[in-house]
Amino acid sequence: MTTDDTGDVEATENAGEYAELVAALRDADAVQFGEFELSHGGTSDYYVDKYLFETDPQCLRLIAEAFAERVESLGATKLAGVALGAVPLVAVTSVETDLPYVIARKQAKEYGTAKRIEGRLDDGEEVLVLEDIATTGQSAVDAVEALREAGAEVNRVLVVVDREEGASDLLADHDVELDSLLTASDLLADR
Repeated sequence: MTTDDTGDVEATENAGEYAELVAALRDADAVQFGEFELSHGGTSDYYVDKYLFETDPQCLRLIAEAFAERVESLGATKLAGVALGAVPLVAVTSVETDLPYVIARKQAKEYGTAKRIEGRLDDGEEVLVLEDIATTGQSAVDAVEALREAGAEVNRVLVVVDREEGASDLLADHDVELDSLLTASDLLADR
């Protein structure tokens, strides 16, 4: 996290650009304070509740618009969402951009088609992975690896919030760039 000389959290440049999104996430109570256990086993004094922002129409609308702008500037032609959390995000972004998407599962299901990647994916397609929150980056790396195994070209992951806890470095180790709308610093500044 970025702090000033007094130790206060400083927002990044993105906070100004996405001030309405920051306000919407806070209004949806998606930014919570207390003691929380995170999915990777660590603890945190704040929590970004993706289910609160992914089920709020205003948050979804703002995220879809912001993601659509980034997707357009990156020239992506196919999107991917990590199941379960990023499915609402990739669906609304697909509608906003008119781009098709696939869903990357953590594991292949044991029935039906038994696929890890759901949806149409052609060999060599360039795919932009959308994700809700990046902490360590492991779920994004797992999705990237599954997509690459299925024949996709993946070099970027776009998230709503980067918690600034190592995801960027882990993804870089896999030749993937992490791009975020907001950082933890943006959400925690001026609280």
